[in-house]
Amino acid sequence: MVALVAAITQPSSPADLLLAAVPVAAFFVWAFVPRTPLLALSIAVIAPVVLAQRTGELEPVMFEASLLAFVVGRWSPSLGSSVPLALLAAATPVLVALVQEPAEVAVAIWVMGIAFPWAISLAFVRQERLAEQLEETRRQLADQALVAERREIARDVHDFVGHGLAAVMLQVTSARHVLRRDPVAAEEALMSAEEVGRRSMQELRRTVALLRRDEGNSVEPPLPSVADIPSLVADARAAGLAIELRMRGDLSAIPPSVGAAAYRITQEALANAARHAPRAETSVGLELANGRVGIVAESMGPLETSVSDRQRPRYGLIGMQERATALGGAFSAGPTPSGWRVSCQLPVAEGSGR
Repeated sequence: MVALVAAITQPSSPADLLLAAVPVAAFFVWAFVPRTPLLALSIAVIAPVVLAQRTGELEPVMFEASLLAFVVGRWSPSLGSSVPLALLAAATPVLVALVQEPAEVAVAIWVMGIAFPWAISLAFVRQERLAEQLEETRRQLADQALVAERREIARDVHDFVGHGLAAVMLQVTSARHVLRRDPVAAEEALMSAEEVGRRSMQELRRTVALLRRDEGNSVEPPLPSVADIPSLVADARAAGLAIELRMRGDLSAIPPSVGAAAYRITQEALANAARHAPRAETSVGLELANGRVGIVAESMGPLETSVSDRQRPRYGLIGMQERATALGGAFSAGPTPSGWRVSCQLPVAEGSGR
């Protein structure tokens, strides 16, 4: 529009006024007609601008070439298609110098005045693409965080609800078997089931509190630790599992995150032993040495696995593997000639798996 105003205010022929208006019309068509080729726009701008410079009185029309350079850099589909059109726009002052007699246009200044908007448009394009990549990365990180949170919730629900219900069902089943012939034993089994259920509810409340820790809770509930493992063993022993516990090293030096993982892995190993090897002898070893916590749970005796158990997804093993991997540890589980063995090594250093 600046060039068109200059053409009107300067003493110009009707032909020059028409030539000055052609680029304006070309930009108007490009703005409102989808898929207008940039090459056609470039020709419709550059040709009239060059022809209007014959007398040298309409030099402000050269601003149309600067605008063209910005449009080419901003809306070209690729840098490869943008560069030739930008060179064509930058050549406009050279072409003007060739048609003027005598040549009065400042070629170098106008070349810079055309190249600079093109460079600015490329910077805008790069900034937009970086912003899009950043937004995409944010979405991916949010999706990954959501998946990780869902896995953590799944592990916790499996540990709390699954183990608690399994222990309660085991005690209730024992009470039902001895209810008529040994009421005292049945009452003890029901009392054990009640105690296990109460502890499971406490752990469930603790998990819910952890999940809601961003809702303004000032005090977070304590995490389970290796100090709670003896109570796990006592519960398993009370449920009828023949189990031995060995603990070595200064276990108080274990960080809370590692202690919580060790507790959950041991809890799952004992639950599996009670479910699949109730008549076997199970030993649990926990040792802190060389900067690593070693957990070994081994059942020596017959395994009882039904067809439905073999077809059921092994979420417990998956959860133990994920807990160990998250801390940079190693985990293995599988059958042995005498039964089943779970082994895990967790580094003691906080954040070692990050």
